[in-house]
Amino acid sequence: MVPANDAEKFILDLVTPVEALETAALGDCLGRVLGQPISSQLDFPHWDNSAMDGYAVRYDDVKTVPTTLTVVEEIPAGQVPKCELQTGEAARIFTGGMVPTGADTIVIQENTQRQGPQVTVLTAPSAQAFIRKQGSFYQAGAELLKPGIKIGAAEIAVLAAAQCVSVPVYRRPRVAILSTGDELVDVNHPVAPGQIVDSNRYALAALIAQAGAVPVPLGIVPDQKAATRQAIADALNQADVVISSGGVSVGDYDYVDQILTELRATIHIRSVAVKPGKPLTVATFGSGKNQQLYFGLPGNPVSSLVSFWRFVQPALRKLSGLETRWSPTFVSAKTDDDLKAGGQRETYLWGQLSLDTDGYRFTLAKGGHSSGNLINLSRTNGLGRVPLGETLIQAGSTIKAMVLGDV
Repeated sequence: MVPANDAEKFILDLVTPVEALETAALGDCLGRVLGQPISSQLDFPHWDNSAMDGYAVRYDDVKTVPTTLTVVEEIPAGQVPKCELQTGEAARIFTGGMVPTGADTIVIQENTQRQGPQVTVLTAPSAQAFIRKQGSFYQAGAELLKPGIKIGAAEIAVLAAAQCVSVPVYRRPRVAILSTGDELVDVNHPVAPGQIVDSNRYALAALIAQAGAVPVPLGIVPDQKAATRQAIADALNQADVVISSGGVSVGDYDYVDQILTELRATIHIRSVAVKPGKPLTVATFGSGKNQQLYFGLPGNPVSSLVSFWRFVQPALRKLSGLETRWSPTFVSAKTDDDLKAGGQRETYLWGQLSLDTDGYRFTLAKGGHSSGNLINLSRTNGLGRVPLGETLIQAGSTIKAMVLGDV
């Protein structure tokens, strides 16, 4: 069995990020990975502008207060000043308004008293107060956004400001999903004795989409060697990565590893020292830029999801073109419950992470923590980790918890 951290590093070393680029409309690029550097021919701010409502003045006129100036114009945002400010003059200006030539300071309106065309400055400002200088945020031609970042709302705002109508992004990896087992039926099929619904397909498809890839569900594969072999071969023709659930243990109907060998795959990992999720097959087809990854996950639903969170998700993040932060995020948290483990494997127990004034807290999900019990996975946003060799972490202790969702 390969230790968890060693397995993660080994898997990430196998991954070569996608290189193919495509363009996405600005309104459709949320969650995509930027594929090329972005620059702008505009300075930000585009011109000197006011950060406050008040009066544009010459600093030399207001160093000594009180002093009264003549208001010569009004400058709302979006209007070009008409006058060049002279000694003894002021311009009424609003937030975002363009600072007129001759002015070098803004006096906020709270520090003034207006009477007709005259304004009296009551408090002396600092030189250049409340002026956002042209190019102080960004200078035209410099790199504005770097490739390899995930595009969120803030990045979309920057792209819009830079007038990027079409955005270069990396192609999303395609991930085929195979569910193996004669006991499986689809969600719209009656469940007969001995059968279970193929929940893994839908859970994995959701996780793949969350990781920024395109899920390609290919249905249920019966426990037959020929059918499994054909399904894997077909999946390889349609995807960059193939994920199967089930068929990777040591049962009489677990054919996956044997078939991978027959299809000339290189099997790198067969099991990991993790509970749940000991049986994990990691293989590659081909090499270099044409290399395809294969993950054989356990069939038990909790084992399948934990294996994905711990090992597959980092690989998809790197494959998608993200430059950094592929690995899972672990935080220190105080556990509200005793965490028990067998000690022979690194153990992950699912539950809810929350953040309060004292830091993160981890609350174990109620009910049994069997790898086949997916019911109490609902609302899980964290996994409490019990390190290899430990059998009990008492309530109140500080643990490392893996973040799965919003906390």
